[in-house]
Amino acid sequence: MPHAMALAVETATTALAVAGMGYFLAALIAARVFVAARRRQNARTSKGAMDQAPGVSVLKSLKGVDPGMMDAFRSHCRQNYAGEFELLFGVSSLSDPAAAAVVELQREFPQRAIRLVECPERLGANGKVSTLVQLEPHARFEFLLINDSDITVGPQYLERVMAGFVSPEVGLVTALYRGHAHGSIFRGGLPSHLEALGIATDFQAGVLLSKMIEGGLRYGLGSTLAVRREALEKAGGLEALVDYLADDYELGARVAGAGYRVELCAEVVETSVPAYGWRGFVDHQLRWLRTVRDVRPGGYAGLVVTHGLGWALINVLASGASPLSLWLLASSFFLRLALAMTVGAEALSDRAVLPWLWLLPARDLVAMGLWAAGFAGNTIVWRGERMGLKGGKLVKAS
Repeated sequence: MPHAMALAVETATTALAVAGMGYFLAALIAARVFVAARRRQNARTSKGAMDQAPGVSVLKSLKGVDPGMMDAFRSHCRQNYAGEFELLFGVSSLSDPAAAAVVELQREFPQRAIRLVECPERLGANGKVSTLVQLEPHARFEFLLINDSDITVGPQYLERVMAGFVSPEVGLVTALYRGHAHGSIFRGGLPSHLEALGIATDFQAGVLLSKMIEGGLRYGLGSTLAVRREALEKAGGLEALVDYLADDYELGARVAGAGYRVELCAEVVETSVPAYGWRGFVDHQLRWLRTVRDVRPGGYAGLVVTHGLGWALINVLASGASPLSLWLLASSFFLRLALAMTVGAEALSDRAVLPWLWLLPARDLVAMGLWAAGFAGNTIVWRGERMGLKGGKLVKAS
């Protein structure tokens, strides 16, 4: 019986390791397709292919002060954009420390249209979206751009995002992102570096592959949600999202469902990854994983093939280090490394990826365990509060 069990594990992990190799190869192709398309798009933008630069209202919901937040704000003020744009910052109370940061930004960039708006109403479980709903009426322009407070962008960000609205059929433009880790791995910063590595070499690879397989995106990423007001209204407006945790995913899905295209722009932005403790890291990862499982259960189950390196390692143990298992492990590691370098270093221009590639096996094993734990319940921890997920919505945990 133990021999039969070991044989079953060996057979299953062999199949999963091979499937994982197929996934790595497909994601590599998707990354190459994106890089080639980006070169063409950047060439058109640099030649002034945009006939006009429409006005844009950038909306940011704030709560507290995050590391690097002021630098992120400054990057939005230093845009090389031919059209008009404004920055609207919303806080639930003017006593929030983030309000003082916006006032400082106004003094530093008096030439920019920067407004601070108090948004005191709590309209649903998602406080960020509640603030955005109250910010929207203050926006002057037809195009709204929503991104998180810690997003740092390049000087051509607005130009490249707005270049995505190449036709009236495009309702929303979103962008890939890389993570900026904080802290030394020897002084409590290891979880931050593992998360940044996962963003650059795993999550974004999945986004690019889903785009290639599905013929386009059907969701948005919180790093950038640029939307036409017309498309937003037909998608139900921001008010419909006040109880959703994955508001970025939901907004993109609703815009696509309303008959508009969701475009992925050439720009890659940067998000700040806090210096987590292990508890905070696990809570954050499980929140994301269980959100994915809740909104796309079939896709979440399909993530089993993304853990090819982990399955290859288990296969070595189950087979007693057979020649086949060692070949599978070597091949899986080679493809995983190639994928990490292509997506992280090339597609995302993440300079921090290469020095941390030695952490890939450990990161992938941790991710594999967390993925399995994602099946174990619908409870998440968000902003220190334990809540449940049902149909994408936040509910009180039982």
